[in-house]
Amino acid sequence: MADTSESNMSITKQIAKHFRDVHFGGNWTCSNLKENLADVSWQQATTKINSFNTIVALTYHINYFVDAALKVLEGKELDSKDEFSFDHPPITCKEDWEKLRDKCFTDAEKFVALVAQLPESKLWEDFTDKKYGNYYRNLHGIIEHSHYHLGQIAIIKKMVLQGNTII
Repeated sequence: MADTSESNMSITKQIAKHFRDVHFGGNWTCSNLKENLADVSWQQATTKINSFNTIVALTYHINYFVDAALKVLEGKELDSKDEFSFDHPPITCKEDWEKLRDKCFTDAEKFVALVAQLPESKLWEDFTDKKYGNYYRNLHGIIEHSHYHLGQIAIIKKMVLQGNTII
């Protein structure tokens, strides 16, 4: 019987698991994107508190970079631009919000599968261009970026649900 413990996982499978955990649970922060967004209505997700980003904007922003890296993992060109990373489509109803969340989680599952299949040697290759660093740096950067904005989502969600604002 094959040993499937974490200690025998390849580095790429470990990275894929770490990415999956921030989206779907199982990480040691006990916080993940899917659970945090599950009970947020589209009205709550679009609520603006002072100068903070909305939950919609942060969800889109997280997925913007996942989507960009996913395209590279699929063999396509890197065509994202940071300046567009908050330019989410209008969310005016429940279906719009569900579509955005579904894309986020569908892309995450695809990302996990592709990262887990990468040969470890690929981690040390340039991520499309030397200026972006290697795959290892970019994959971990996406995980760190997701955790960072997940924390913002969790705080903004509490503020929206409690009707609190910071002055």
